[in-house]
Amino acid sequence: MTDTQPATGNLSQHNMEDKKQDKYSNPFTATVTGIIDLFKKHEPVGELKPTDRLDGKTVLVDGASSGLGFAVAVEVAKRGAKVIMACRSGIPEKGEKVKKLAASGNIYMLPVDYSDVNSIHRLVTRIHDQFGKIDILICNAGLVPRKSRKTPQGLEEMFMVNYLSKFVFVNLLIKENCLRYSDLSHPRIIFVSSETHRNPKEFDWDSFGIYKEYSINKSIELYGYYKLLLTTFAVELSRRLNPDTLNCLVFALCPGPINSNIGREAPKIFLPLMKLIFALFFKSPAKAAIPVIYLATSPDQENKPFDYLFLMSRKEADEKALNPENGTRLWQLSDLLVTSIKD
Repeated sequence: MTDTQPATGNLSQHNMEDKKQDKYSNPFTATVTGIIDLFKKHEPVGELKPTDRLDGKTVLVDGASSGLGFAVAVEVAKRGAKVIMACRSGIPEKGEKVKKLAASGNIYMLPVDYSDVNSIHRLVTRIHDQFGKIDILICNAGLVPRKSRKTPQGLEEMFMVNYLSKFVFVNLLIKENCLRYSDLSHPRIIFVSSETHRNPKEFDWDSFGIYKEYSINKSIELYGYYKLLLTTFAVELSRRLNPDTLNCLVFALCPGPINSNIGREAPKIFLPLMKLIFALFFKSPAKAAIPVIYLATSPDQENKPFDYLFLMSRKEADEKALNPENGTRLWQLSDLLVTSIKD
């Protein structure tokens, strides 16, 4: 092969990357991809059993006032956990509803706005002062806005809520010694990610954290990019918490397409159609919660420093997220950005 001849293998790889990009390039193709994925055959990693209990455990679920987070809060409460619902809205009525559905009085609600760093600091202070330690953290909160919006610290809202807030929150919990370590079990941190984390071709390190204007047409693409940041953070967090011995279990998952209100900011003209498609083809939050509950409860997961599930099937996270160099760089840039916010 001469220098002027195309490398067929490379072209093939590029074509595959382009097709992968197209799967989540806009709301329509993302929805179709989600429906197709639901009908594919997936080998389950295990089984969620009635005996997988959380008695005596304290579980924090964020974004718990609706959708997946609400369903997760109900189910972990049914399995005996003390549940902390960290929410921006729905206080106290959503907590009262969880109490009724789970037949449990061990439900607490704490306010938080994940677009505001100061609000996250206040949340961690309340967790430390009111509860001391938590056993399981389920990071579920996220949004898909119709356009860019600035946070109180001048960052882009979806970047902050879907990624950087998790970096801030988890590191504050660790700093304040809010994770419970014991001889019987390890604390678990679970990130609700998405298969869209595979969509971006590369990291945009040069514009990391820089506010940029965008509209709804760019939201889905950015959603996948921020899920890549989140999954990369999860992998790197596991590396740092478990350098030589197993100390903390860190998991990420894609629960699949869910009939929830995450698309509530879509253009009004599309909302009736979206609601119909979601109702017909997407899973209910209760069903989508099953892999989250499995990761939170199953003894089969007890000795795994990191795991990624798609629905109830084990998969490798995208190679970009697994790359240690990417993990190190993401951590450094995130740390610098958080420090600059504080200053």
